Amino acid sequence: MSKRARAILVFIVVLIAAAAVGFLPRIPQPQSYHNFADHRSFARINNFLNVVSNLALLLAGFWGLSITFSRKSRGAFAKAVERWPYALFFMGAALTCFGSIYYHLAPSNWTLVWDRLPITIAFMSITAAVLGERISSSAGLKLLLPLILLGAASVFYWYSTELHGTGDLRFYLSVQALPVLAILLTLLLFEPKYTRGSDFVIAIGFYALAKVFELLDRPIFDAGHIVSGHTLKHLAVALSVYWVARMIQRRRPVPVFRSRLARV
Repeated sequence: MSKRARAILVFIVVLIAAAAVGFLPRIPQPQSYHNFADHRSFARINNFLNVVSNLALLLAGFWGLSITFSRKSRGAFAKAVERWPYALFFMGAALTCFGSIYYHLAPSNWTLVWDRLPITIAFMSITAAVLGERISSSAGLKLLLPLILLGAASVFYWYSTELHGTGDLRFYLSVQALPVLAILLTLLLFEPKYTRGSDFVIAIGFYALAKVFELLDRPIFDAGHIVSGHTLKHLAVALSVYWVARMIQRRRPVPVFRSRLARV
């Protein structure tokens, strides 16, 4: 199968999945979502552990940015422009720290908007990075801004529907699920440009673990009243971001791409 045919296949599968989501019933934001298991305060900070656990995400994001622009990471990027999707990914992760802190200090639909916006920046940026590396560097860069705008639109669409009493999370949830599908298909169907491609799968695994922690927020907290599932979610997401930064730090062009670059 040609590279073009494989790219079309990825597009069609993602398009079909997106269309399928449209046939699902509306998914409103349950107000119980804001009622987290661990309400404990410390040093006059409400929901203390859910707030401060976001600092791990800030550290991972800043470290990722430093790795992306470090001279030591030159072997991780065949072209300088390939750094920018990763830079926006790590920036989105770091900004999620502040958005999530704002939200957990006073949980509501409005503060949740500022938690979710930077999340979509991170998701869409890493998607553009993978598409650029595996399919076409120019296409990845051209898709970067439209994807980020699409992600932001999903958050504002959800909030607008909540204001009108017709809350609908389908678009926003698609912005999280469909990029993961696109990334996995792209990793499966296209040859790697760099080593350590399996690190993407590990990073996705940590994010999946974070979603499990989120769903088990109260059972985990009730098990010992030490830490809640939501706090562990923040740490698992930070670990996912860290793993991407670790990948960049350690990866190198695969031999076939080294030989191509030498001929340029």
